[in-house]
Amino acid sequence: MTKSDPNRVLRRLPIVVGGLGAVLLLINRLLSPELTNSQARADVLGVILSAVLILVGLIWQQVQPRLPEAVQLIGEEGFVLAPNLPEALKIELAWASHLLLTNTVTRSLVVFYKDKVLLRRGILSPKSEVVPGAILKRVLEKQKPVYLVDLKVYPGRVEFDYLPENTQGVICQPIGEDGVLILAANAPRSYTKQDENWIAGIADKLAVTLNQ
Repeated sequence: MTKSDPNRVLRRLPIVVGGLGAVLLLINRLLSPELTNSQARADVLGVILSAVLILVGLIWQQVQPRLPEAVQLIGEEGFVLAPNLPEALKIELAWASHLLLTNTVTRSLVVFYKDKVLLRRGILSPKSEVVPGAILKRVLEKQKPVYLVDLKVYPGRVEFDYLPENTQGVICQPIGEDGVLILAANAPRSYTKQDENWIAGIADKLAVTLNQ
């Protein structure tokens, strides 16, 4: 499934108008029994304007970035909390995951804290166990987020087998010093800088709650 481009009609308009103008000029020239100097000058000006419009339209087609292609993630919708969590923590995790799933492009997420999976929500993979690989370990060690903009091009994608198999983009956001918030998107290059800031803020809030 591909996201529709709301500006595609506007971007194609110069090409259509320029092409139509050129066709009308040609018809007018063919139907004119005698070519006058003024008509010749007007035709030249019309051809130039039509060419400029077509060129502008072609440039707009090239410089306008295509919206990333979204897919339907493979898996079942679910909401799984680790057993024996305090009620206040359950509420906090439910609140945070709901915000992320409804206000960002996230379609699946995992909260991994102190070697335990506290939460899985969204489209879930059959595998629930998280075994930290090189990427997750680096996030925990460096305390810096990692954004894999197009997961399929990274060899390290194999460590994310606890996410839907056709996950397109992944953010690993530290939760304090002991955990990671792992988010999966259904389209590559789909998280914005605002999304990243939003995710970092929620992870910081979760860190405070988990450290209490």
